[in-house]
Parts: sequence; structure tokens; C-alpha cells
Amino acid sequence: MQVKTGLRYLEDRWDEQVARTLDQPELLRYRSNLLGSDLRITNFGGGNTSSKIQQADPLSGKQEEVLWIKGSGGDLGSIKLSGLAALYSEKLQGLEHKYRGAEYEDEMVDMYPLCAFGKNSVAASIDTPLHGFLPFPHIDHLHPDWGIALAASANGREKMEEFNRLFDHHLIWVPWQRPGFELAMMLRRAVQESANCDGVVLGGHGLFTWGNTHQECYENTIGIIDQLGQFVVDHVDKKGSRLFGGAQHQALENRRDLALDVFPFLRGRVSGARRVIGSFSDLPEVLRFVNSAEAEQLAHLGTSCPDHFIRTKVRPLFVPWQPGARVEGLREQIDSALKNYRKKYAEYYNSFARPDSPAMRDANPTVVLIPGIGMFSFGKSKTEARLTGEFYVNAIHVMEGATSLETGKTPETLPQAGAAAPTSAFTVHSNYVALPQSEAFRIEYWKLEEAKIRRQPPEKELSRHVVLIVGGGSGIGREAALLAAERGAHVVVADRDHEAAKKVAEETKALAGKEGGLAVAVDIRRRDAIRQSLRELVAAYGSLDVLINTAALFPSSKDGQISDEQWGVTLDVNVTANYLLADEAARILRDQNLDASIVLTSSANAVVPKRGSEAYDVSKAALSHLVRELAISLSPKIRVNGISPATVIKGSTMFPRDRVIASLKKYEIPYQDTASDEQLRTLLAEFYAKRTLTHRPIDPKDCAEAILFLAGPKSPCTTGHIVPVDGGLTEAFLR
Repeated sequence: MQVKTGLRYLEDRWDEQVARTLDQPELLRYRSNLLGSDLRITNFGGGNTSSKIQQADPLSGKQEEVLWIKGSGGDLGSIKLSGLAALYSEKLQGLEHKYRGAEYEDEMVDMYPLCAFGKNSVAASIDTPLHGFLPFPHIDHLHPDWGIALAASANGREKMEEFNRLFDHHLIWVPWQRPGFELAMMLRRAVQESANCDGVVLGGHGLFTWGNTHQECYENTIGIIDQLGQFVVDHVDKKGSRLFGGAQHQALENRRDLALDVFPFLRGRVSGARRVIGSFSDLPEVLRFVNSAEAEQLAHLGTSCPDHFIRTKVRPLFVPWQPGARVEGLREQIDSALKNYRKKYAEYYNSFARPDSPAMRDANPTVVLIPGIGMFSFGKSKTEARLTGEFYVNAIHVMEGATSLETGKTPETLPQAGAAAPTSAFTVHSNYVALPQSEAFRIEYWKLEEAKIRRQPPEKELSRHVVLIVGGGSGIGREAALLAAERGAHVVVADRDHEAAKKVAEETKALAGKEGGLAVAVDIRRRDAIRQSLRELVAAYGSLDVLINTAALFPSSKDGQISDEQWGVTLDVNVTANYLLADEAARILRDQNLDASIVLTSSANAVVPKRGSEAYDVSKAALSHLVRELAISLSPKIRVNGISPATVIKGSTMFPRDRVIASLKKYEIPYQDTASDEQLRTLLAEFYAKRTLTHRPIDPKDCAEAILFLAGPKSPCTTGHIVPVDGGLTEAFLR
């Protein structure tokens, strides 16, 4: 039955002109992309779509029915044709005779590759049989918040019947069962027994809809989801201020400042096993939840939909803090709550683990809720951290809907209960039904999920690290930023020239992903400007792991004389500013309490005196000693090192044309007035190179390699040292 009712919340994005140009597999991709483009329809990476298509067998030429379905781990919103699995329907359905029952259903996954059509090698998802055994040509299995709210309600079946009457539907209910072959058998049986049904609500899980054509399937899906939204939102509106038991706390006006104050500390504490990147949210629904009377109880129950807690873990950490204008006592509350969380997580693991279960993973939470402030979420990257937060917002919406659908007494037998778990295994609060912990464990520590994790590519050297590069808009700083991004870091490019910083940050995003780069403006002579840039960094990623400074000043004048003001500015930029940077960064790094590193940029001039560069040379000599002083004062958690390059001309903003010409004249190097800036720079670079043992001009990339070696994990026992990058400049040998 096709839904014809107008949409209140969703938008029909089907474009017949586009659809007309696509073949059947591409139409499935198109339908999937449309559904995944709206997070109210399904969450990132969640849900599944399929189509049964008649195609010629590549060997026999015989027409066969082929099941095209989203591959394992794909995202509907961004999936391409290459991400779709294709299987012979007849072979897939023939696996039924190999099925030995729910206890052995995992072994069926190894059979799916044997059903692959043609050369298709995309790993089929665990949802494949759910689609393959239903008789409909086009099927959508999604996890809309409104649908899961119904599926996670203690009176869900009763409310589903009410929905059917109101909107003239024939949805049917299937009790909770972990996705897989057993659920496929249950679904097929339920549909066969209800010939006129037009959708299925999976208890505690999600929604199935279908159609005879791609467009009809799409319209049925968004129509039913929109109507579920109308149904649920009407109940939420009626609940009003009584939602979640009403407000117990108020959102603090300075909550974002408090969040930034505590973020590095929190990130450090949840990175005990593996470093993570952070994200923060104070969305209205987040604040309404964390400040409510029932927030702690509901949060403890955990989420219901399997897609949610794969990222959010079995439950978030709720910090029972009494909101105040300052963070006094909050760090202690976090430490206490984390200690208890880790203990309970270990108990959860030990209660359900079997001898063949994967080893216990990180016992730290990925979502932290703090009354008055909001929600912090964590992951291996900024994208993962943000998505984890979005998934918990989905969970909040589900709890919001389920508790609003409450009508009175909880039924003696929950509609979610079935062969997989009896009513006694479920926990209910205000009509919201959480997934049993035993079932949560079966999914979180599912061998199939473990296999999916193991299929992921190995992480890079600086994955999970946040690297701040001051002076990153050009020269050595730019090369260091690009190299850090290439090695997996989240890179923050800071420069006085904000436009230059933004340009380099865009370059880093091409290597580290669109959320892996950030540009900030900074004047390193001002402590308040440094502090502001660090606040922007913390807001983006949670904290800092590596500070690199390549910014410096070389004073010059037409007559070669340096004024008192220039002398002072040179020492301010080349010495004092480095101290200010390290001092402000150290406040964050100490609060975070993770191993960290600082790399500063000195110069061969620190030990090789030259006529006419006294201010620069003295400043770099002072900086070299500052490295040693900081290494002592910031030990043991923070390593401080430096590099000492000989003159680097390529890409350096310290070598404008007039300075290059002055140097060429100083060293009596012939040149043409008509030569380009680059030609003049090359002349000078080659002159400097001839004074070294290697006769190689110093490239900014050479310096970046040395910086990243000192900054990264390959030099854990090196601190207080200056590494020369000078081509073998004998005048700068240690003395």
C-alpha cells in the first residue's frame, strides 16, 4: 500500500528526471543516498536498503534474481555502487537448509560470499537474510528516532495499533532478536501470517518498509516515518515541561567556558587506554535531558537500538555534579564517576564473556553527560567523536518519545520479549525499555563486530593526536603541517596571517579529512591571543598533544642598522613568545596529564656568530637554552626539543626580495636585476649549500621531518636536545 498522506516533517527528494537516467542498481544507490541524506530518517552508517533485480548470469546468460544490498559497514548517505553487495537470491534462500538454529547463526555469515553474484566481492552485511527472505522487490530497513521510540516503548505494540488506526496502516510487531538469520526467519514468518501488512516494527530495534518500485518504496518509507513523527511529536508536545520528570537543573549561561575549562582534563582521563579526540554539544535536547530529574536513571539504562551503542557503549557516563558558575569540585566528581564506571564496565564484561569472546576493550566511556553543561563525546577522530555524540542525541530522542508514549501501568509481558530474552531480562523506566545487558554484550562483543574492527586499516603514527603548528602558514611550518596530517594527526594551523593559515589548513584536510584541519589566527607576542587560539583548539578537538613553533623574525633595514625597537621586537618574537606559547600550552597539557611534546625552532646562528645579524643570533641562542630549561621544568610528561636549521630560503617569509639582494651583495654573488624572486632565492640557497658538507640546500621538508621525529612516538626518550638540520655546517658543530 502506497502512503499518500502529505508530509509534515520530511521532504520528498525524489527527482524523476534523475531517476529516469539510472539503471536498477544505480536506482538502489540513489534511493539509499536520498534516505541517508536526512538523519531523521536514519543515522550515519545505520540501516540497510535492498532491491531484487533480474540480471543475466555472466556465465550461463540465464536471467537470475539478484539481491543488491548495502554492504557491511557502509553509510546510506554516501554509499556508491561499489559499496553494494550482490548475491544470487536463489543461493541465499538455499542456505536455509544449512541453518542449524539461533545458537549457530553466526556461522551463516561465512556462507554469504558463496552466494556472490559475478565478480562482486563486497562483504554482505548481517542484515542480508532479513531482506533476502522477504517477498518484496524493494525493502528499506531503517532506524528513525521516531520509529525506535515506538519500538522501545513498554506499550509499543498497543501504541502501534493506535498508530495503525489513526493513519490507516497495517504495521506488525516482531519481538527483539539480534540481527541475523534467526531474525530473518522470524520476519518471514510474521509477514506470511499477516498478508496485508505494510511494514514491520522490530521490538527495540527499528523499522522495515517496502514497495514494488524504487520510488514507491522510498515514498512508503518517508511517508510512514513522517507519520510516526507526527504521532510521537504530538505525545511529546503534550508531555511538555514534564518530559523526563521535569527540570532539576538549569543550563549554565557560561557552560561553554566551563566546558573548555574541563575538556582537556576530561579528555586525558578517558584516554587512559587509547588517546581519543573530543567533541562537545549543548544542543537544546541535550541540555533538556542532562538537566532533567530522570536523566541519571535513564542514562544508566543505556540505549536500545544496536546501531547506537556500537559507538556509545552500553551506557554513557553521567557525572552527578551540582551545576555552579565555576568548575570547583567537577574534576573530583569526574574522577570518582570514572572510577565507578570502569569498575561496572569490567563487571558487565565478566558477567557475560565466554571463553571465546574478544578481549575486553577500553573500559572508558565514549559519552560523558554533565548537568548544567552538556555532552562530551569521544572517538578515534573528530568525525567519530562527533558521530558518537550524534548517536547519543538519537538515543535521547528515542527516550524522549518512548517516555512520552507512556499511558499508565507497564504490561506484565513486554512486547520486546521473545525467544531471545524474556520480560525479566529487560529494564523499564517511564515506559522506556532498554536492551538487556546480555543482548547488549552479544552485539558489542559480537565476533562479527570484532572482525569488522580488524578489517579496518592500521592507524597512522599520529592518529588520535592533535598537533598545533604556530607559523604554519608558510615555509617550515606549512611542511610540518602537511607531514603531520599525512601521518594521521588533527592539525591546527596557527599564524598571524590568518588567510595563509586557512589556506594551509585546507591543504591538511585533503590529507586528514575535512574535520582534520583547523586554522586559527594568533599573535604570539600576546598571551591573551595565545590563550584564545588554544581555546579554539580545545573547542574543536578537546585538547592538545604536540606544540610546534616555527614562527620567527629576522630584523633588517636598508642601511643594515638595527634600531632599539627592532632589537626588542626580535627578542619578543624569537624568545619571549616561545616561552609564552609553552607556558600557556603547558597549562592544558598538565591538566590533561598525557605524554606530550613541544618542538621549537632555533637556528645554526645560535652558535655561529655573524656580522649584521646580532639580534637574530642572540635570540636564537637564548631560544636554544630555553628548550633545555623547559625540558627540565615540564618533565616528565612533556618532552621539549628543538631543531637548529641552517638558512632555509625556500618558502620562508623571512626572505623578501630586498633581504635576498642584500645577502647577495654581502657575499659578492653576481645577479641580474631582472631575475625573478625565485631565481634570486636559488642563487643564495646554492651559495649557502656550498658551505656545508653535503652541498645540499636546506629544504623546509627536511626541517619538517626532523620536527615530526622529535614530536612523535619514535623519540620517547629524547628531551632537552637541539637537532641540527644544516647540511653539515662545520662552524655549528657542537662545542
